[in-house]
Amino acid sequence: MPACQPDQPPFGAEFPRNLRLLTQHDFNQVFARAKPFKTRFFTLLVRPNDLHVARLGLVVGKKKLKRAVDRNQIKRLARESFRRARPGLPGVDIVLIAKPIAALDKRQIFAKLEQQWAKIREFYE
Repeated sequence: MPACQPDQPPFGAEFPRNLRLLTQHDFNQVFARAKPFKTRFFTLLVRPNDLHVARLGLVVGKKKLKRAVDRNQIKRLARESFRRARPGLPGVDIVLIAKPIAALDKRQIFAKLEQQWAKIREFYE
């Protein structure tokens, strides 16, 4: 396998616009009729879409996580976990809503996300 060029991400590591929920309309559709998957770190709202590709939207508010560093860390972890799990996910729109977290443990959060992706796969098969 050839080495990746410095300006190109490795295969499967990209997160292009078509895999993101970007507009208020997209978010409202998920909020209207979604199946919640809850953990102590976050809630995932999941709704099937007609695009046959999984898309992700993030809601990480200042009221829940005061420090920007914590909000950014949750978003980075969620995006990375989604990138890795996306090939196995069905065509769904997912909104991740962060909950207040006293101490962030990256491994725990990443493990919980992986468990939730598996639950979503099982539920929508």
